[in-house]
Amino acid sequence: MKFTGTDHYVATDDLTVAVNASVTLERPLLVKGEPGTGKTELARQVAAALGLPIVEWHVKSTTKAQQGLYEYDAVSRLRDSQLGDERVHDVRNYIRKGKLWQAFEAEGKVVLLIDEIDKADIEFPNDLLQELDRMEFFVYETGETIRARHRPVVVITSNNEKELPDAFLRRCFFHYIRFPETETLKRIVGVHFPGIKEHLLSTALAQFYEIRETPGLKKKPSTSEVLDWLKLILAEDLAPEDLRRDPTSLLPKLHGALLKNEQDVQLFERLAFLARNRR
Repeated sequence: MKFTGTDHYVATDDLTVAVNASVTLERPLLVKGEPGTGKTELARQVAAALGLPIVEWHVKSTTKAQQGLYEYDAVSRLRDSQLGDERVHDVRNYIRKGKLWQAFEAEGKVVLLIDEIDKADIEFPNDLLQELDRMEFFVYETGETIRARHRPVVVITSNNEKELPDAFLRRCFFHYIRFPETETLKRIVGVHFPGIKEHLLSTALAQFYEIRETPGLKKKPSTSEVLDWLKLILAEDLAPEDLRRDPTSLLPKLHGALLKNEQDVQLFERLAFLARNRR
């Protein structure tokens, strides 16, 4: 199985190498990068390209590693025992299978996405070391060991909000998705807006990169945000000359798609004020 990108996802050469190395080594692919650079979508496109189903586990700040394996609902069992329900005699009725269990028991190979692992507690990655390494775990309530029928392709994403443990990193193949250069971004835009005019695209992207590289910007706009911006530009039927920035504020047209906090909006207003005072 080889991943080379899809019609809906532009994958750079180094990214395709990373995906295929992970598949060959049968190690989780740990993908880091700025929010909005397509890390989550990568897992979906890998599944599509390889013709595999995908199991998605979206991690939150309250998520525990055990939830990925299974959860035992002791409260429901106690309530049913008080009501005389016959279900209480089989503990399996009160075990909820987690995403790892679902991936392990699948009839064929699947892609398992563990999304935004850095959102959880620092011990979360360590608590999954053995399960991801050996592809098995023990269910204490039933005394059975759940083993993967087919080793899944594991994709783990991180926004780099906190450091991951060395023992966990050692078991992964790592790739950092860099923000795309102009030509790569043009290819990405071409996938989403195949009819966009070259002059409009070049003008918009030149302005976009200028905004991204503004010193002091708190949150740089991402790939997903430039796609939203271009969608609005096309919907408004703006021409390249319409994208000229107002010299009194320097804010781009439809700037709400690119700038997502008041500090960055005020930054451009201050820059415009300073520019006027220098004249």
